[in-house]
Amino acid sequence: MAADKTTVLIVEDEPAIVELVTFSLREAGWNVCSVQSTQEAWDFIHERKPQLILLDWMLPDQSGLRLLARIRGDRHFADIPVIMLTAKSMEEDKLAGLNSGADDYITKPFSPRELLARARALLRRKSPEHADTAMRAGPVTLDPVSCTVTLGEAKIDIGHAEYKLLKFFLAHPERVFSRSQLLDKVWGDHVVIEERTVDVHVLRLRKALKEAEHLIKTVRSVGYMLSEKA
Repeated sequence: MAADKTTVLIVEDEPAIVELVTFSLREAGWNVCSVQSTQEAWDFIHERKPQLILLDWMLPDQSGLRLLARIRGDRHFADIPVIMLTAKSMEEDKLAGLNSGADDYITKPFSPRELLARARALLRRKSPEHADTAMRAGPVTLDPVSCTVTLGEAKIDIGHAEYKLLKFFLAHPERVFSRSQLLDKVWGDHVVIEERTVDVHVLRLRKALKEAEHLIKTVRSVGYMLSEKA
């Protein structure tokens, strides 16, 4: 099964900072990409939606706050977690960043370990399906770091699409999702897939889960959910 790593986009024009942050995040097992301007960032986001953006305030073409406002104003990208990276440390600057839609704010110079800790905390809070801590339901355990799924003590074979689907369900237990919501959240709304294809992947997921297939519930006329309740 292909890896399903968290992708982080660094929008920063200082090479030394990009190198430092890239090294730290890759050590944590994340995919890291970087651009140097807001326009490059906007183009990247359209081509490959990241799970987290680290955004510098001062960029060559325009302010990072302008890009942040653009992201928050687009329904396709508004939910991307964003951490502002900036040398501006005045309280009013922090408030401006947070009021513009930033999820967190860290001033330069900063500790890469602190940045990583904040990034992990933000993903756990806003996008639990992209966090890197193990998730469990009944006898099923999914480890995002090794991209493996175990049933009890035994590792099970699972396809990439089914892995992503299970990971999303585990991150949002006891919540019902329609087929269109699953297509958007798991595959992304830029992917052209029929809604009924979701049914096929749910069947494959249940088959892979064997005796734990009962965890994936069908909610008639609505969609699917993961529940440990009988």
